[in-house]
Amino acid sequence: MNYKILGLGEVLWDLLPTGPALGGAPANFAWHARTLGATAGVITRVGLDAWGAEIQKRFAAVAFPPELVQVDPAAPTGTVSVRMSSAGVPDYTIHEGVAWDFLAATPAARAAVGAADAVGFGSLAQRTPAARAAVQTLLAATSPAALRVFDLNLRQHYYDRDTLLASLERANVLKLNEAELPILVELLGLPGETRAALSALAAAFPLRLLALTRGPAGSLLWRAGEWSDHPGAPVRVVDTVGAGDAFTAALVLGELQGRSLAELNSLANTVARAVCAQAGATPPLPAELVRQFAG
Repeated sequence: MNYKILGLGEVLWDLLPTGPALGGAPANFAWHARTLGATAGVITRVGLDAWGAEIQKRFAAVAFPPELVQVDPAAPTGTVSVRMSSAGVPDYTIHEGVAWDFLAATPAARAAVGAADAVGFGSLAQRTPAARAAVQTLLAATSPAALRVFDLNLRQHYYDRDTLLASLERANVLKLNEAELPILVELLGLPGETRAALSALAAAFPLRLLALTRGPAGSLLWRAGEWSDHPGAPVRVVDTVGAGDAFTAALVLGELQGRSLAELNSLANTVARAVCAQAGATPPLPAELVRQFAG
């Protein structure tokens, strides 16, 4: 089956030490979903500038629907300055007042989410009232059967308790990392132990699948009372940019395909490692890995 998967929110240029690279978690998520065989696109907003034109060109090259990319006549295309630690872990400086801060719930966007099998979104794209309202409106327009995938994606100070609560109420899939879980525990008053915290989230919100990523230590998944703990595997890390988004894309496509929880965990970890072993957020994936998602 050809699943329709959308990213909803920011698209931007990561200004890496090695040069600019296309990024933004929803865009990376959609890009990897397409690589793995889905029909994909991004509901986003760019500026009327050279950066925005290049994004539109690249999206066209991978058949992302052009009508989902809004063009802002005044605000510039988003950029993020990225510094890498010696371990290849990124540190972000996210610039404000950019096009995706003014995302709108256009008729084209409403139609797209209504037909989607999965929509991935995060907290960063909701940092302004206008964009937050657009994201929440579009999530409300999804099919009841669709996966609404909340990748927590906490960045700097661009989140608050109310936005996280509203997003958790809309979501039925949650992905977060080991650095984000303690923040969520504190904000929502969850138990401190990892499995207890995830169980409390599953009980409090309409979540069917939860994923906690732990970098080199793998990931922990929960679904319908079942757990899967993947310990990870060694990889020579070039950088980790986009690895979490690739993990989420593999997780979502595998969930749509009805795979077992252990298989979901193994495949998502393998895809994430393939991204860590290369530079940039959306490197090519090995053909043999892509073939595992066919059918």
